[in-house]
Amino acid sequence: MPKITFTEPDGTEKIVDAEIGQTVMEAAVKAGVVGIEAECGGACACATCHVYVDEDWRKATGEPSEMEEDMLDFAFDIRPNSRLSCQIKVTAELDGLSVKVPEKQF
Repeated sequence: MPKITFTEPDGTEKIVDAEIGQTVMEAAVKAGVVGIEAECGGACACATCHVYVDEDWRKATGEPSEMEEDMLDFAFDIRPNSRLSCQIKVTAELDGLSVKVPEKQF
């Protein structure tokens, strides 16, 4: 199982076992990661699963789609490495992925 490190808003690191095929958001919600609200359940219809992807992992996680970019406009403190975690599918290649949860989602 790939491991994902989430840095919660208070700086606490939580390492989560993620299942291949689920999304980073699903792994976060299942593990109770603080700050991932996921109000739309992964439909890319809100920005409450916003994360900052560690620079070393940006290429591996890919670029946001146009729809994702539109939703990110509603997120708090957007950065070049901002992604919606519901749009990042877990693969074996993402073992070791590191993301940070913003201090607030909106």
